[in-house]
Amino acid sequence: MIFNINKEKIEERIIKHRRYLHTIPEVGLVLPKTIEYLKNQLEELNIKFEELKKVSGIVATIGGKKEGKVIGIRADMDALPILEETNLEFASTNGSMHACGHDGHMSILLAIEEVLKENEKELKGTVKLIFQPGEEGHGGAEKMLQEGVIEKHNIQYIVSHHIGSIFEEVDNGQLAVGYGVIMSCLDKFSLVIHGKGGHGGVPHKSIDPITMTAQIIQSIQCIVSREIDTNENGVISIGKIQAGSAHNIIPEKVELEGTVRTTSEEVRNYISRRIGEIAKGVTLAMNGRYDYNYHFGYPMVENNKDLVSKLIESSKKVISDEELVILKNPTMIGEDISYFLNKIPGVYFFLGSKKAVEGEFYPHHHCKFDIDEKELYKGVLVTVQMILDMME
Repeated sequence: MIFNINKEKIEERIIKHRRYLHTIPEVGLVLPKTIEYLKNQLEELNIKFEELKKVSGIVATIGGKKEGKVIGIRADMDALPILEETNLEFASTNGSMHACGHDGHMSILLAIEEVLKENEKELKGTVKLIFQPGEEGHGGAEKMLQEGVIEKHNIQYIVSHHIGSIFEEVDNGQLAVGYGVIMSCLDKFSLVIHGKGGHGGVPHKSIDPITMTAQIIQSIQCIVSREIDTNENGVISIGKIQAGSAHNIIPEKVELEGTVRTTSEEVRNYISRRIGEIAKGVTLAMNGRYDYNYHFGYPMVENNKDLVSKLIESSKKVISDEELVILKNPTMIGEDISYFLNKIPGVYFFLGSKKAVEGEFYPHHHCKFDIDEKELYKGVLVTVQMILDMME
């Protein structure tokens, strides 16, 4: 089955939704303005929905007239605490920004629900539209699962996507999907290296935490390059170091924070252990001490192989072969759709849709990030076709 979808109408609706949502970015797990807008759209189409109790979240229902599979389609809603500098007519002004395309994700899902609602009688099953808060480091997916979203709505499969320029090899208008693990885990760690402060001219009377930290950082960066199988993926990045108050004073301590990303659970656990061992060894050798905290964050994003094949098959019905890319390698960026994919079979795909601002393309999470709205309709075409094919 293939629905007759009016591309121009869908594109117009997506752009309308996206531009309004872009003006009201909200950060975290509580998104009142965003939720209010989404509820109004659902009510206009007479679509039944349920709000979550503990966080801002919506699960809407379409179909169910005929027995069949229950398939969830998920879009994240939250923005980032970034002051926007795009100079767009619809740029945000509240100090937050949709700098990762979540405004586009919501708009695509709103367009999908319009198409499915118009053809509701034809659906051989049920579709659950999931609007999720707090993807940007707030664990929104996990919190939705803790409220029993999957069990309460009997969701059997999940489909979701990401727009923008996550993969450099994916051009505008191309849809990309990969088998197995396609995005890394996203962990973070912190170390506090304690020494003994003193005068820079008599370092022998101090215990220098800066020299200890330097050795620790060098050793940590050797974990991936010298201890991990070269066929495995792993990235350790230290993004914050804080110490000292003056050029001639040896400080009492050094604080540092970093992230760990890998596509292997074994490597993930190994790195976590080795960072602690390195800190212990260096501080012991140099008469210091350390505090170590490792936070296991978002799991790896792993697609169900059968559903990847189904998505490829469905995509070829509505877009050309040239517009379809099969990813060979994962990205070291994380995403909390992983919690859904660990719970039920699902597929997560990517839609190339980057747009230049002032003649330059800016990455996700940048104050001048923008998306090409005219490519977003393909997310509707492919997702709707995927749903129909899964229900057959």
